[in-house]
Amino acid sequence: MYNIKKNIDKLNRDDSTFYLEPNEVKEIGKYLKKDKFSIFKPFAEAEKVILYKDTLPKVVLFKIVTKEVFRHQDILGSIFSLNIDKCVFGDIIIDDNNYYFYILESMKDYFLTNFTKVKNNHIELEEIDTNTLKNYKRKYQELELIIKSERIDSIVSNITNTSRNKVKDKFKNREVILNYEVLTNLAYLLKEEDIFSIRKYGKFKYIGKVKQTKKNNYIVKIHKYL
Repeated sequence: MYNIKKNIDKLNRDDSTFYLEPNEVKEIGKYLKKDKFSIFKPFAEAEKVILYKDTLPKVVLFKIVTKEVFRHQDILGSIFSLNIDKCVFGDIIIDDNNYYFYILESMKDYFLTNFTKVKNNHIELEEIDTNTLKNYKRKYQELELIIKSERIDSIVSNITNTSRNKVKDKFKNREVILNYEVLTNLAYLLKEEDIFSIRKYGKFKYIGKVKQTKKNNYIVKIHKYL
């Protein structure tokens, strides 16, 4: 709640917010009418956005210069290792082995100085035009799983190839995030368009049931973020 109030205060001072996740935007919408702010999205499917009133927020788009192959979670983990709050950076994009991420302009020098490695591999940052990715569309790997239940612990067990008992530890250790909040309810039934992430395994969108098998299991479709 503190972060929500802080961002509302910024809007009331005619300042733009920090980067916000969808659940935070929804929460702010409970306190401010939609005609009281605009939404800055660097590309149509951006998940992290900035709210503002009159002046567009100042952001920077960095390209990671590297010959290495990284996953989304590799880049995210390396950013968090700098003790960076999630509110100062936007979406991380991987497009044909090119790696990009958005940050607030106020953090530019800090990143240039300190963000020099991903997974112990040296990298360089190149600032590029913020409109470079305006037509970008997300890419996913489509997964089809055979499951007995739409319970989140069943899905996590299937994706990670881990027993249901060991999956409990992932929830206990706050390794499962649902719709941008830590999930502790192992029995939660996934709904279409739910977004969840599993530490070290990536980020996923639940699409829903495809069909029921003869053994009364379900085939479900899931998109894994690339």
